[in-house]
Amino acid sequence: MSISRAARLGAVLLACASTPSLAAQQPSGPAWTRGAVCYEVFVRSFYDSDGDGIGDLNGLIRKLDYINRLGASCIWLMPVAESPSYHGYDVSDYYRVERDYGTNEDFKRLVAAAHRRGIKVLVDMVLNHSSSDHPYFQAALRDTTSPYRTWYRFSPTPLGKGPWGGEAWHRSPVRDEYYYGVFWSGMPDLNYQTPAVREEANKVATFWLREMGVDGFRLDAVPYVVEEGTCLAGCPGTHAFLRAYAAHLRSVRPDAYTVGEVWSNIDAMLPYYPDQLTAYFAFELSDSLLSAVRTGSAAGLLSGFLRLEDTLPAYRWSPFLTNHDQTRTLTALGGDVARAKLAATLLLTLPGLPFVYYGEEIGMTGDKPDPRLRTPMQWSPRPGVGFTSGKAWESPQPDSLTTNVEAEDADSGSLLNLYRRLIYLRRQNEALATGKLVALSVTSSEVAAYLRRAGDHAVLVVANLGAAPASGVAFGSRDSVLPPGTYAARNLLRGPNGTTLQVNREGRIQGYVPAATLGSRESLVLDLIRR
Repeated sequence: MSISRAARLGAVLLACASTPSLAAQQPSGPAWTRGAVCYEVFVRSFYDSDGDGIGDLNGLIRKLDYINRLGASCIWLMPVAESPSYHGYDVSDYYRVERDYGTNEDFKRLVAAAHRRGIKVLVDMVLNHSSSDHPYFQAALRDTTSPYRTWYRFSPTPLGKGPWGGEAWHRSPVRDEYYYGVFWSGMPDLNYQTPAVREEANKVATFWLREMGVDGFRLDAVPYVVEEGTCLAGCPGTHAFLRAYAAHLRSVRPDAYTVGEVWSNIDAMLPYYPDQLTAYFAFELSDSLLSAVRTGSAAGLLSGFLRLEDTLPAYRWSPFLTNHDQTRTLTALGGDVARAKLAATLLLTLPGLPFVYYGEEIGMTGDKPDPRLRTPMQWSPRPGVGFTSGKAWESPQPDSLTTNVEAEDADSGSLLNLYRRLIYLRRQNEALATGKLVALSVTSSEVAAYLRRAGDHAVLVVANLGAAPASGVAFGSRDSVLPPGTYAARNLLRGPNGTTLQVNREGRIQGYVPAATLGSRESLVLDLIRR
């Protein structure tokens, strides 16, 4: 979404919804989701093919091989529909690609090129609101007899505050009345109590699935779709709409994949299952990952992952580090690349279907305001940072001449090459692709340790989150976790192998020390091979 709302959304209590049963779940999803990682792209900032300073679809097509080499199984494109704003979250024409990006035909060529590489394409679908420039809103604003009048919410007076306590009713520029727009006056909320609005939402989805060939959607701000009296977030009407919307998508394309934004904790996320969207972003997991790496404490790192794994198939929830609304990972970690490598290792060896924000894999920096979170991709150390031959729509970050794809591509120890290696392993190694998460006990609070286990095959992940080396750290399990026997510990990240592991007759690990010393912020990813 286009405006800062991390703090306020994190505080929203979705108290209006009841939690449906989660018992009936399919353990595996679409084949492409096995061991998959998705890549979030802001087209405006990815690659400019024509020198106007704005990234475009033809530029993205040229860079698909980069994304393919990274190993992404899907791309999520931030809004690509026509919009008066740089960010695109206020759509003025749902059936036309943003002119700065190209044409509908360019988009179709992008989808075809991605599919040839085995990459699925998800696009941002903004259902909660339109642009105030949308012809339907302009008609509703200027003519009280317009059929589009009921597509939005109008009132002679403001009807209270928004869900975060701020102003959500905006004075009309035409007459003495107000309209509802929870995020911004330029984004009037659509009124999903009106059947024609629901029908139009289905029609737009059908267009993008059938005509444009997309594989699914990322759904923006789903808790706010339907307001019912004093209930402004997570209302029963929102859940009813999402069930009907998901059913429509399946009727158009049974394998359509949807991932929704419910910016809150796991308790607030769970009411959106089992029969609404396919998946949701797990914001609580993002918080726990970055907190562990930032503070150097493993406490609380795995609890959310274990809870979700026990509740839902892994393809139905998506961890991440940061996204387009949040301070970039490396900035949040104080510019420490070792910490960024640690965060990447944790994200990409834990379960779920993770998303990576463009540039995160090279350690791009950025902080508020929002345009500075979405600066041009840093391709090479030259004017325009390899993004454009003209003047970029937003100036690159100050470190762009040293932090870029070209420099990191040539460095085997770079953050970029670590991402490539981890994403490759996630797809190729069955334990990392589909394995159950098993937490291990650790003799140090600064060290995280867990298994990913698929059948008799397991991978052990060990991460020293602390700033100092840790010696003699031992690991164990209370329960049976592996068949008894002796295991070699092969380092999948091309470092030294771990020591031999002995699993006792009960299948438990006791006092295992994989390395005499774990370096500061060092991680081990060890393939356990039974002899």
